[in-house]
Amino acid sequence: MKDNFDIFFRRKPALMLVSLKKNVRIRYGSILAKEVDCTYSHAVKILQTLEELGLVEFEKKGRIKLIRLTKKGRNVADAIDNIQTLIR
Repeated sequence: MKDNFDIFFRRKPALMLVSLKKNVRIRYGSILAKEVDCTYSHAVKILQTLEELGLVEFEKKGRIKLIRLTKKGRNVADAIDNIQTLIR
């Protein structure tokens, strides 16, 4: 049986936002992909969409892109986290 969370959200993007919210340190795409159990290429596609929506921003440090939530992204992550708590 599917987790009730899956009824309301696409699992991977929602988990990425919540993971970015819970871990205040700056994140890399490969680490985030491992945390939400998806491939790096899938994570990159999701992150590009989240960036287009203004939920995350990237900062390039050499060859590495650091990912952080925007204010809007933090608000969305808070809402997702609250819903996740309510349906458990």
